[in-house]
This record gives sequence, structure tokens and C-alpha cells, in this order.
Amino acid sequence: MKRTIGFLIFYLCANLTFGQLKTGAEQMNKYLQLLKDKKVGVVANHTSLIQGVHLVDTLISLQINITKIFSPEHGFKGNKSDGAKIADSEFGKAPIQIISLYGDHKKPGSSDISDLDILIFDMQDVGVRCYTYISTMTYVMEACAENNLALIVLDRPNPHLGVVDGPVLKKEFTSFVGLHPVPLVYGMTLGEYALMINHESWLKNAFKCKLKVVPMKDVFNMKEYVFPVPPSPNLPNMHAVKLYPSLCLFEGTDVSVGRGTENPFQVIGKPGINLGNFYFTPKSIPGVSDNPPHLGEICRGYDLRSIENQENRDHLSLEWILEFYEHSENKETFFNSYFSKLAGTDELKQQIEKGLSEDLIRRSWQNDLNQFKGIRKKYLLYPRK
Repeated sequence: MKRTIGFLIFYLCANLTFGQLKTGAEQMNKYLQLLKDKKVGVVANHTSLIQGVHLVDTLISLQINITKIFSPEHGFKGNKSDGAKIADSEFGKAPIQIISLYGDHKKPGSSDISDLDILIFDMQDVGVRCYTYISTMTYVMEACAENNLALIVLDRPNPHLGVVDGPVLKKEFTSFVGLHPVPLVYGMTLGEYALMINHESWLKNAFKCKLKVVPMKDVFNMKEYVFPVPPSPNLPNMHAVKLYPSLCLFEGTDVSVGRGTENPFQVIGKPGINLGNFYFTPKSIPGVSDNPPHLGEICRGYDLRSIENQENRDHLSLEWILEFYEHSENKETFFNSYFSKLAGTDELKQQIEKGLSEDLIRRSWQNDLNQFKGIRKKYLLYPRK
């Protein structure tokens, strides 16, 4: 009896409104009944929290039958470095199988989900196209559509919600770091993005997923929302998250973004450049950066942790990449083959090489951005300024 009362109190408290933003996962009155007496699969990682308690633990405590877990890049615990091979594993005493959706197995197969009645997707995105959680969600939606399995997406904030910026991906540059014709910074939550994927027929063979999005509540506080835990090992704080739209493109160059330091995506530099007055030396950090660029080399550049007007830095700024390219002695090795996949086009690389200004480059994006905004507005669940 006491156990039942405890569950009831927890359930009610998790759905009370106190004027603070509540994620989709916290709106349990919107989806809990859909899970009763079902075999439930969960796509989740360390960010899938309800008031500090993991979604899986919460649902199990409420007598929901979680039979399988799927995890994205960085693993279920979020403690694997970029590109690390992640093996399947188990969770809990039962135990529950954890299937990795990264590496050679990015999409659930029919055998992975044939014994499920419903699937839940709940992870914290950062709102940048090359961050792979939206690609994982796409493949999960595709698998659900192909196997007639219902999917519930529990929505969470996008730290760049009001920002639509950067080049729109061209079809020939489709990859796991960019599957859809959207800008680098797309200004949508995962729930809104899932609706767009479904209704714009972006799934394979134009299939439709049996999709339910559980929206957030009291989103007027979204701008002040701080992630309870880092979304991935190299985005350790909100400062890094805010800088990510501008710095992610450096991953396609010979410039370090601070992987292998205590301040990833908050410092930038490279060996042998006469630029800036900040120095750092990347080292191997297991589970964060096992083999970072310029390992053991002294890099010179900028410390961006104390830049002015940080609150306005969640758009895509090109000033740093233009400056580093200009001051690089060997421009032929500045870009690597990954850059155009990150940018979603080869035009940006060509524009930088030609010495175009940031203003001219931005103007070249505008028609594509306006077309995307016309699509995007059909799926917005929350007010925008």
C-alpha cells in the first residue's frame, strides 16, 4: 500500500506546474497510460532525466515493462568519446539489453524491435545539424515506420531555439552528420523536428511514422534553461553549447577546438600560427578525447571563455574561421574532407578560399534560409520572438 501511495505522490508531483519549464518526459500524464501493459523500448542516454532520475528508472518504478534500450553516439551513459566504437551492453539487475545505434548499426533492425509494442525517444539535443542525435532519431522513425511501431518523442529544449542560421544542406552532401535539407542551426526542438521529418516525407520511401510528440510546458522560461547534465563529453557546459554553432565547423579544418583540454569548444588554436595570445596542449583524456587533433602539440589561438556579449553568440559566427584561414601559412592543408559534410555544401569552403567577407557569405544563404523557414513554421509547437 505504501509503495502504491509513493508512486502516486511521485506521479502527481512530476506533473504539477510551478511556472518552471517542464520537459516532455516530465509530462507523464500525457504518455504513461499509452505504456501500460505494453512491451516498451526506450531510445535514451544520460540526458534522459526526470527531476534528476533517469527515465528508465522512473518508468520501471511505475511498473512499466521496459524490455529494451537503444543508445546513440557517446553511449547510454554518455561517457564515450566521439567516434568510439560502442558495444551492446545491459542495464539493471534484470537485466535489460542496451543496443548501440552507432557505428555500423545506426538504425534498429526488424529483429531489434519486433518484440516491442511501442518505442520512446528522449534525449537532449543541441540544435545543430551535425550533432548526431537528430540523425539517430531519423533512423529510429524510419525503423518504426517500416515495422508499424508507434513512437513517442518526449520533447526537450533547444538552446538555440530562435536561431535559424548557416548554409542549408545540399542532397549530395548527405551523411550521418546531416540527413536533411536544413540549415546548420535549425531553430527547432526534437519534437518539432520529428513532425517536420514525418510530414515532409523525409523518411525512406516517404514512409510515415506513427508519431506522438509530448510537448514541453511553460516554455516561456526556455531561454534560461540550463542542461542538468552535459549533452556529450566535449560540451561540458552551456558556454560550450552556445559556442558550438560557430566552432563545430573547425572540426573540418586543422584547427583544434580544445578537444583533449579542460575547455573543449571554448578554446581554438593550432600549432605554428601567429594569432592570439592563448596557448594549450591537447592530451588524451579517456572517454572524452582519446586521440584529439594536435595531440601533445602546443596550439596558439584564442580563449573564448570570457568573450564579450556571450548571450548573443548562439548564432553561427564566421569571424574566427575566416581569421584562422587568413593567417594560416599552408592554406592547402587548412580544410579536410570532413568540412563540406559539416557545412552541408562545398560552397562555404570555396567562399572562404576566395576571401569573401562574412556579410557576403551570409547573403548567399538567405534564399535557402527563407525557404526553410517557410517549411519550419508549419511544425512549431512553441512561441518564437
